[in-house]
Amino acid sequence: MKLLYVVGLGPGKQEGMTLAADRALRESEIIIGYSKYVALVRPYFPEKTYMDTGMTKETERCRKALETANEGRTTALVCSGDSSVYGMAGLIYELSVDFPNVAIRVIPGVTAALSGGAILGAPLGHDFAVISLSDLLTPWETIEKRLHCAGQGDFCISLYNPGSHKRTDYLQRACDILLQYRSGDTVCGLAHDIGRDGEWCELTTLAKLRDTAVDMFTTVFIGNGQTRVIAGKMVTPRGYRLD
Repeated sequence: MKLLYVVGLGPGKQEGMTLAADRALRESEIIIGYSKYVALVRPYFPEKTYMDTGMTKETERCRKALETANEGRTTALVCSGDSSVYGMAGLIYELSVDFPNVAIRVIPGVTAALSGGAILGAPLGHDFAVISLSDLLTPWETIEKRLHCAGQGDFCISLYNPGSHKRTDYLQRACDILLQYRSGDTVCGLAHDIGRDGEWCELTTLAKLRDTAVDMFTTVFIGNGQTRVIAGKMVTPRGYRLD
């Protein structure tokens, strides 16, 4: 069988991978991915053959994975977090029409909204939205619309890609939109380098979050109208009766 695994690594360390992800990598002859993600995996599977590409080479990377699998070598394309949440699974399927003999198996992983939420407490205990602030592939006008809708619906929100060297004010702009719908005292949280060396998290408010410096390795959590701090943790109640 010509087989391609699309593997979500979770936060990156082996202990954060699912058993299915670990098994898929062990079964693969070749592991392909973005250079930073390949570097996370290499120490755990040193005997494998690796291929990596840099940022913005997603199509090239996915096509190479399909080509390699089509040659009869079991291949794993690795993604941080979950392979279907801002990962490569969708692109693999788009390109797979040219490789009808390759069987694709998507292996889920723990996405940053979940792993970061665990560090902060329980910020996504009720309905929530995940929104990327990167306008590399999505027009900012569309991102703004989604922020307005999430704000109007009082969703808890997890923000991916909240800032970069070129997008220094995007989080500020997002907060300005959300402040139209909820209080500046709304509980918020940040999780950085989740599951990796240097991991940290902190609680803040929506008003203070507006002026907080973030980068691509930070995941931002914005509470809804019921979110509160309990024992130093960010908690959004589900609404269970406590009596």
